[in-house]
Amino acid sequence: MKIIFLGPPGSGKGTAASRVAPKFGIPHISTGDLFRKNIKEQTEIGKEAKQYMDDGKLVPDEVVINMLKARLEEDDCQEGFILDGFPRTTPQAEMLDGITEIDVVVNMVVPDKIVIARNSSRVSCSKCGEIYNLRTMPTKLKGVCDKCGGSVVRRPDDEPDVIKKRLNIYKEQTEPLIEFYKKKGLIRDVICDNIDQTPEQTLEDVLKVLEEFSS
Repeated sequence: MKIIFLGPPGSGKGTAASRVAPKFGIPHISTGDLFRKNIKEQTEIGKEAKQYMDDGKLVPDEVVINMLKARLEEDDCQEGFILDGFPRTTPQAEMLDGITEIDVVVNMVVPDKIVIARNSSRVSCSKCGEIYNLRTMPTKLKGVCDKCGGSVVRRPDDEPDVIKKRLNIYKEQTEPLIEFYKKKGLIRDVICDNIDQTPEQTLEDVLKVLEEFSS
C-alpha cells in the first residue's frame, strides 16, 4: 500500500506514520531524513541539495523528486511505502504523480488551538533527537532522555509564535493538497480534536481508517 500522511505541524502524523509502517511491513519515508542521509553519504543528489542549502536557498522541487524517486526504487518499497513531509505543495503532488501512484492519503484533522498547545508541549533530546511530549509522552525523569540520558529541551521552532507562523505556511502551501487528493477520491480524514489524545489512540484511529480502505 502506498500511503501519504497529511496534517499540520504537530498533528502527530510523523509519530503515527512511524508506527503504522511496521504493521504493514513497508518503510516510513521522511523527506527530512532523506536529505540528511544523502548529504551524509555525499551522494550526487545530496551534494546538489547541500549546495542550495549552504547558499540559503530552497532546494528545487526537481532535486527533491529525484531524491525521492531514487528512494522509491529501492527493494523495500516494492510492496508500498508511507510518505511523511512530501508532497508539501500541489506542484510537488503533480510531480509525484509522474513517478508513482498513491493508494490513500491519511489527513490528520487537528484544530489550531490543539496544534499550538501540543507543539509547545513538545520537547526533544539535545543529544540524540528523541521526541517527547510533556502532556502525553513525558520522559521518566524530568528533563532527562529515556533513550540516552541527554538533556531534554524545547526546540526554538516549537515556541507558540513560531508555531502560528508555521501553521499559516501550512494553510497557504499544503492545505490545497486536501482538495487535490479529495478529487481523486484518496482522502481519509482522521479527527484528532482531543488535546490529551495519546499516540496509541491516534494510531488506533489511523489503523481503522486504513483497514476500512483496504477491506
